[in-house]
Amino acid sequence: MRQPAVPAPRSVGTGSLCVLAASVLWGTTGTAATFAPAVGPLAVGAVAMGLGGLLQALTAAPHIARQARELRARRGVVLLGALAVAVYPLAFYSSMRLAGVAVGTVVSIGTAPLASAVIERVVDRRRLSRRWKAGAALGLLGTVLLCVAQAAGPAQHGPTEASAGATVLGVGLGLVAASTYALYSWAAHRLITRGITSRAAMGAVFGVGGVLLVPVLLVTGAPLVDSWPNAAVGAYMALVPMFAGYVLFGWGLAHVPASTATTLSLLEPAVAAVLAVLVVGERLPAAGWAGIALIVGCLAVLTAPTPSARRPRRREGGTAPAPGGTAPPHEGTVPADGGAAPVWGGAAPAYEGALRQAAAAVPERDR
Repeated sequence: MRQPAVPAPRSVGTGSLCVLAASVLWGTTGTAATFAPAVGPLAVGAVAMGLGGLLQALTAAPHIARQARELRARRGVVLLGALAVAVYPLAFYSSMRLAGVAVGTVVSIGTAPLASAVIERVVDRRRLSRRWKAGAALGLLGTVLLCVAQAAGPAQHGPTEASAGATVLGVGLGLVAASTYALYSWAAHRLITRGITSRAAMGAVFGVGGVLLVPVLLVTGAPLVDSWPNAAVGAYMALVPMFAGYVLFGWGLAHVPASTATTLSLLEPAVAAVLAVLVVGERLPAAGWAGIALIVGCLAVLTAPTPSARRPRRREGGTAPAPGGTAPPHEGTVPADGGAAPVWGGAAPAYEGALRQAAAAVPERDR
């Protein structure tokens, strides 16, 4: 069985920066949508993820063709991720329309890290570090503060209050959005860490997801072509936050676990709130700024390098490696190129033959 390798601190930092950059782009979608109020949430979601996904598949076509055999071998993961891609935008934008931007955002984005952690714990048996737990706690608290502050403020767009039934339905759709966001993030990370390049993995998952969204776009997308401003908003949503943003997200998933990536994406509601103040003209109470500060603290906890990141850590409850022996495998990611994980500590020349025999005796299983 291929053993996972410890990602280099520099690659983890690069991956985190890619996810943060993607989150900044995603944070612009709410402000962009205000310039096309006549376009419904299903149309917004379908044009953003549908066209954006098809464009990803088109630009990644050479990568997909080169790894078609590997993708077919893992078609179950591809299809699962694609179905999640198709459901996520419809649930996310409908949640914000029914329950309000504040409630829809906090449920959809704020609970995604928890859903991602549950998936990784159940499927991959991956332990959650204390650092991740601390960062996630700060981020979730900050997101709650931010969205409560927005909800408590004066309503400037749409009805002042939603009905109880609409709010409950909106919250339910927000949970669906959080689960599907975590699911397609896990699926893409799973493909990437099994030897498929990030361009091929994201292109395949989002391309199939885009195909599934085409019928929704055909049925609901008429307002997008009613005026140039609506068309411009649709083009921006597809090209910038969704296409460019998810290319960056794919690069990030090649270096950090899905649970870390979804936690870093908590920057999205903070960016959305700041843009609402600067561009739309909304006002943010002090509690909202405190929430943004906590989210920034969350990002600092998850991205700051630690001295221990440069040396191997033994598994909890395991034994220290003998001099010249090998260390226990680390629970992290495998190399993105699908190569074998490096052996830590090396071995003395006298033991090399025995190590080769032991390695040859281990059957290679499906990865």
